[in-house]
Amino acid sequence: MRAGQINISTRAFAVVDVPTPDAGAGQVRIKVAAAGVCLSDVHFLDGILSPGFLNGTHVTLGHEVAGVVDQLGSGVNSCAVGDRVVIFAGERNAASQVTTMGFDYDGGWAEYVVVAAQSIELIPDSLPFEQAAIIPDAVSTPWAAISSTAKVQAGEKVAVFGVGGLGIHAVQLLKIIGASVVIAIDPREDARAQALARGADFAFAPDDPELKNHRGLHAAFDFAGVSPVRKQALSMLGEQGRLIIVGIANEPIVIPSDMAFTYMRTQILGHYGSEQSHVRELIEFTRQGRLDLSQSITEILPLENAAEALEKLAQKIGNPIRIVLKP
Repeated sequence: MRAGQINISTRAFAVVDVPTPDAGAGQVRIKVAAAGVCLSDVHFLDGILSPGFLNGTHVTLGHEVAGVVDQLGSGVNSCAVGDRVVIFAGERNAASQVTTMGFDYDGGWAEYVVVAAQSIELIPDSLPFEQAAIIPDAVSTPWAAISSTAKVQAGEKVAVFGVGGLGIHAVQLLKIIGASVVIAIDPREDARAQALARGADFAFAPDDPELKNHRGLHAAFDFAGVSPVRKQALSMLGEQGRLIIVGIANEPIVIPSDMAFTYMRTQILGHYGSEQSHVRELIEFTRQGRLDLSQSITEILPLENAAEALEKLAQKIGNPIRIVLKP
């Protein structure tokens, strides 16, 4: 089969021929129908991110994957061949360490992928594969940051810094749960326009002087992964305000003033990924018609064009929210 793989030692990427895997005990094989391209994949390629538990020198990318159950391993009775599913992008290895699909073990930029049977969730026929694929990470990470880490409540005032592939869904989800004011902050005009279309009450460039009139926030989310964003976000928080850092800058977190920080009882919270329960909740949101992801798929490309998709995302060509690959 064809698979998009990265060589960890050289960070070289190529779509190559590899053996088609078979499902082992407790596993299922998925015929991939759609796989999202994430900025984490770009950071994997450029060396900002590295696998923590990979065995070997090559791994197939792709941690946002949907498809059809194609083969059952021994002992699997929780699903059936032909089931439409989305894959949760994490498993525990033999040492009980949390590993990530497409980084620590082979992901879904391939014709087939093998995962643990408990890592899949059924999706309704009404949910297209392209939209389902991006729920793990692009939608579930902001949802987990909002609902579990920040514990945002209805009526709170919130800012979202960086409204790309994750931040744009944070805007949408914050409005779904009833945030009273959602402010989108991004240097790109097209990204700000997209945020307003998704329900943001205001959208500003980071240097807009109007931002000073929106201080006193309950929470601010850094999806940009840029150190200056954190300083600006801290200055906008109200008493007991929370800064939730989701974007990765791989730099020290700096508190400009410990006096202001302690006086205001500010909180800084780190956030990474999501749990399978968050994926289930989002699937239910789509089933109920509360969450519409139809505008989130910027482009669909064949798997053979994966390198092009990575370049478009890295250079933000066409303001992509999510580019999806189809084997």
